[in-house]
Amino acid sequence: TNAKPGRTAHERWVKSGTQEMKGWGVSMNGADTTFVEKLKLVVRDNAVYYVAEVPGNKSETLFKLTQITDKTVVFENPQHDFPKKIEYMLDGNKLKATISADGKAMDYLFEKAQ
Repeated sequence: TNAKPGRTAHERWVKSGTQEMKGWGVSMNGADTTFVEKLKLVVRDNAVYYVAEVPGNKSETLFKLTQITDKTVVFENPQHDFPKKIEYMLDGNKLKATISADGKAMDYLFEKAQ
């Protein structure tokens, strides 16, 4: 909900197995798609990972689950350039996603589609 005028962004997640969810992050400028990333939540080696596949990157990037509460989930990868941390915070039907590293942060505000 906080995209620049004329722009939109959304994420969509679906359960794709007993230990996996798939997601898509899409940014648009009017009717033109400007950015797409494929996302996954997976269980590997007894841990949960947020996996991002971004155009231009040679391989997917994994962020390990480091914190979870009934309203917040945090994934981290200290070796990644940006972001190093991905945090989702739920407030009713609103979701705030924050990506951050080294003192820089970007917030994405979402509302659940009806």
